[in-house]
Amino acid sequence: MEFSRFLSKVHGFPLVDTRVLSPEDRSSLSLKVQISRWAKSGKLIQLKRGLYVLAEPYRKMTLSEFYIANALKSPSYISLEKALEYHGLIPEAVHVFTSVTTKRPESFETPAGRYDYNHVKPSLFWGYLSLNMGGQTIFMATPEKALLDFFYLKHVKVSLDYLEEMRLQNVEDIKLNKLLEYARRFKKKNLMQTVRLIEQYVKGEMKGVKKL
Repeated sequence: MEFSRFLSKVHGFPLVDTRVLSPEDRSSLSLKVQISRWAKSGKLIQLKRGLYVLAEPYRKMTLSEFYIANALKSPSYISLEKALEYHGLIPEAVHVFTSVTTKRPESFETPAGRYDYNHVKPSLFWGYLSLNMGGQTIFMATPEKALLDFFYLKHVKVSLDYLEEMRLQNVEDIKLNKLLEYARRFKKKNLMQTVRLIEQYVKGEMKGVKKL
């Protein structure tokens, strides 16, 4: 297959997923060889086996790294540090795209960045939003679920000093009622204690803002 014909088939999609090509194309040995050659020549960039992105000169749309995070492993949603950064709850830039999945934990080092996936049981796979970024659907944890996923999966001993070290900001965006409701669904005593500390921290921060 000529590259121009291949482009006509895939250039309207953010990613090139060989699993969704037609059965005829998927079974074509010549196409598999061509894809390998196009990747070596730089026309395609491989993210993982069977998943590619067109090199920039051939792209029809700007590709979101968040979309890549969802596509590399499905089902998944962005959470933990990367979601906390997205919601403006922490000041640091997070260079690793952290996600939650019901599948096994895994990490991918790609030309588009590093993507880490943390496992949770299906009963905890909720609390995320569907967002539109440049025409691409992104699954992102709510601020409250991102916080709970972080403390649940990191197994850290939380204190007010620890929350100070995290430098949580924009705490007025944290819905404390929702945080408590979500925490109850985890059925973990230590997480409920963490929520009480977060509530204490948030209320203290809010008092400070009012004084200013």
